[in-house]
Amino acid sequence: MSLYFTLHLITISFPLVRSFEYRVKYYQKWAPLFKAIAITAAFFIAWDVIFTNLGVWGFNAKYLSGIYLINLPVEEWLFFVTVPFASIFIYENVVYFLPKGFSWTIARNISVGLAAIILVVALFNWEKYYTFYNLTGTAIILLFVSLYSKPRYLPHFLIAYLFVLIPFFCVNGVLTGSFIEEPVVWYNDAENLGIRIGTIPIEDTMYGFFLLLMNVSLYEHFKSKLTIGK
Repeated sequence: MSLYFTLHLITISFPLVRSFEYRVKYYQKWAPLFKAIAITAAFFIAWDVIFTNLGVWGFNAKYLSGIYLINLPVEEWLFFVTVPFASIFIYENVVYFLPKGFSWTIARNISVGLAAIILVVALFNWEKYYTFYNLTGTAIILLFVSLYSKPRYLPHFLIAYLFVLIPFFCVNGVLTGSFIEEPVVWYNDAENLGIRIGTIPIEDTMYGFFLLLMNVSLYEHFKSKLTIGK
């Protein structure tokens, strides 16, 4: 079993077992969840294929199974399933155990401020593929959510993302070379800021933010449709 695949099992194991816990009842929300994951994965996999072909990042065969689909290791495809599955499990627990969250106005102001900052960084680094497209995409979806759709879940999402960062730094740390001889996923530093948190490119924090916000937005949309249908 490859190291990358083992990380997927670790990522998904606790949320999967706790999906049937009587309070959150995560398993009852799998239908809208997997719709959201499928749509978001299609977007991010297309992006992943393009950036892999451009040499923005790549994968170390030493830690892979050797099975590839459209020039991506199968483990990378699984990333867009297991990570959202585990992250939205954390989000659902935040919604359940912190039902009040915090003020929508504060959440909107934080979101708009963050979007403005990362958009400025993106524009000043337009020649770096990972920095520019990652931060621009994150800023766009964040502005859309906070200023146009104005969802009630935004405060809970922001809180959940802070909790998601804990396993994120652990798993992504290993993927980028922490605690092992070579990274599982390597990055071309000519296409990013070259700033690392340990071994993790700082852009990865916004990539994860983008991935999770798109998943949660679609998830809440599909979940609301089910509620209306009842």
